[in-house]
Amino acid sequence: MRRYLIGITAVCAVALRGLLVWANWSGEPLAAGAIADRIVVWKSKRLLELYAHGKVLKRYTVSLGSNPVGPKMREGDKRTPEGLYAVESHNPQSSFHRALKVSYPAAADRFAAAQRGVSPGGDIMIHGMRNGLGLIGRLHRRLDWTAGCIAVTNLEIEEIYRATADGTPIEIHP
Repeated sequence: MRRYLIGITAVCAVALRGLLVWANWSGEPLAAGAIADRIVVWKSKRLLELYAHGKVLKRYTVSLGSNPVGPKMREGDKRTPEGLYAVESHNPQSSFHRALKVSYPAAADRFAAAQRGVSPGGDIMIHGMRNGLGLIGRLHRRLDWTAGCIAVTNLEIEEIYRATADGTPIEIHP
């Protein structure tokens, strides 16, 4: 019986190691020194694309707000906004592994929210995993879990963070 338990434990350990390796494999890395001049997010495809001079540099699968269908209407609706924005700032000290602040809400978002008598919300980011949970890696993509942000793995946000400057345009499509 003891040998059986040791065998099962060893198989489980190998399987877990394999799962963690898979979950944290980011595929082909972004070319060294690549600089993006535009970020495009396709919510329905759960896809973020980095562009330079009209050509795709790299594509990333993302998780969105936990209520992803439709544009962000108000604070707390757990929707990822839709529209034209920009990278407002880089935050290396985020509670998530690195974060790019999205310039939401734009004037049109504030106006629309005011017409509805609600707050538009804010603090929309493109970020990695919550600090301490980085080993989850690609497994986070199994569901939309953010409060309205766009989430990628820690290795992926490292690439995106390096390749984008403050002011880089962001298009978020349905």
